[in-house]
Amino acid sequence: MINLDKDYWNKRYIQNETGWDIGAVSTPLKTYFDQLSNKEQRILIPGCGNAYEAEYLFKQGFKNVFIVDIAPEAIKSFKKRVPDFPESHIILADFFELNQTWDLIIEQTFFCALNPAMREKYVQKMYEILAPKGKLAGLLFNCELNKDHPPFGGFKEEYEKLFSPYFNIKTMETCYNSIEPRKERELFIILEKK
Repeated sequence: MINLDKDYWNKRYIQNETGWDIGAVSTPLKTYFDQLSNKEQRILIPGCGNAYEAEYLFKQGFKNVFIVDIAPEAIKSFKKRVPDFPESHIILADFFELNQTWDLIIEQTFFCALNPAMREKYVQKMYEILAPKGKLAGLLFNCELNKDHPPFGGFKEEYEKLFSPYFNIKTMETCYNSIEPRKERELFIILEKK
């Protein structure tokens, strides 16, 4: 297994090897965001990359959107594209070292970018940094992908086993409005901290 560290991800951005990047907020997340009413809630987007989701939420008037990524190049690119985004809400760090809490965490290609051996740690960290009744919402791949490099896939049954000790599974269903290349291969999730 390759070392999926800061240098690996930074190099991917520098060399523009970002096949996961669709250049905009994905349809399922936009649809979900458009029905959120509390613009004061603290929202985190981990492994944010170019952070189109954060840009969209920010432009819709959400006041407490935070992004975190390990790759300086991704953060630099975001700052250039969205210069008025609050500097204090941009975190260049390892997600697993965060210690603040959030009301909502958005999952968008972060889970599938991690070595599958880190999945239990991911779930525990999400639980730890979500406020009481906080939610983890977004997308997971529901298909076999790669074994030795990201993106790593998985299946609904394994996700249910992984998340259910820590979260009430409110939604974990095949996404009805995925973008064409991901059609029938994504699950939309809303998981509430137990």
